[in-house]
Amino acid sequence: MCELCFCGLPEADTAADESVDHPAHYGGKADPYETIKVIEAMGDGPAFCRGNAIKYLMRHDKKGAQLDDLKKARWYVDRLISQIEGDET
Repeated sequence: MCELCFCGLPEADTAADESVDHPAHYGGKADPYETIKVIEAMGDGPAFCRGNAIKYLMRHDKKGAQLDDLKKARWYVDRLISQIEGDET
């Protein structure tokens, strides 16, 4: 599991996974002020995840790297599921 941001998702295995899980241009996983971490700390994580999943699903076929956007959408859906499961326990 991702131990630095505690997102509940598996650690990235490759540099390609890292570009989806914790891109450096968003502060990287070691940055405590990475945007998603701040939004989740404010209690708006589920809405943020839903919005980003929809965004990536809607635009995946508009760019050259379709699979990258689909993987990003899946990452947000998986994170949303982890948040919901955490709320139910």
